[in-house]
Amino acid sequence: MIVHMRERVVAACDGASKGNPGPAGWAWVVSDDERTAARWEAGPLGRATNNVAELTALERLLTAVAPDVPLEVRMDSQYAMKAVTTWLPGWKRNGWKTSAGKPVANQDLVVRIDELLDGRSVEFRYVPAHQVDGDPLNDFADRAASQAASVQEPAGSDLGSPEPPPSPDTPKAAAPRKKAPRRTGGGASSRTIKAKFPGRCLCGRSYAAGESIAKNAQGWGHPECRTAAEA
Repeated sequence: MIVHMRERVVAACDGASKGNPGPAGWAWVVSDDERTAARWEAGPLGRATNNVAELTALERLLTAVAPDVPLEVRMDSQYAMKAVTTWLPGWKRNGWKTSAGKPVANQDLVVRIDELLDGRSVEFRYVPAHQVDGDPLNDFADRAASQAASVQEPAGSDLGSPEPPPSPDTPKAAAPRKKAPRRTGGGASSRTIKAKFPGRCLCGRSYAAGESIAKNAQGWGHPECRTAAEA
């Protein structure tokens, strides 16, 4: 289904290949607010390279968005972006040959994208992949493409598919730093540690090496005894 929107559309697209070459998939996503997926689609490619998957994702996105709609495309593929923004004019002048005189790789896809870009307003924006605080649209497209590559099945908002699962390649956010131990009256600390040596608590009972102990006004002992002494 063609996406028809009068105002500028912010989108992202991505491809994935499990093995490069290996099981591959593509995905695109468009947004109304530059952060949240409004429409998305993903599909399998069988066995393909990562570059083919990346170019296919862009081709499917350009096909899905009406050509009269200004488009911002966010991508994490340097190859796909440079292929259509930097290298393509030279390839065309050279009869679809590289500067080394070799045939352009994935020429059919590049030619198709060139046709889709003709006469339309498209701004490409590179965004790094797999960042804790990375671009949310690119992250969505990355996850959708990865899932399509793994399961080799189509998915998307038109199909009522659930949001793709988190990518295992994206590191988790660092846990917040713990606050310093709270000091309590009598010089005691709320901190507990593992005893290096056996000892005896102020309650008269002993504790073993490796057992949790806490400091109280008279030394180290059972945490519950410290609490009782402070009550």
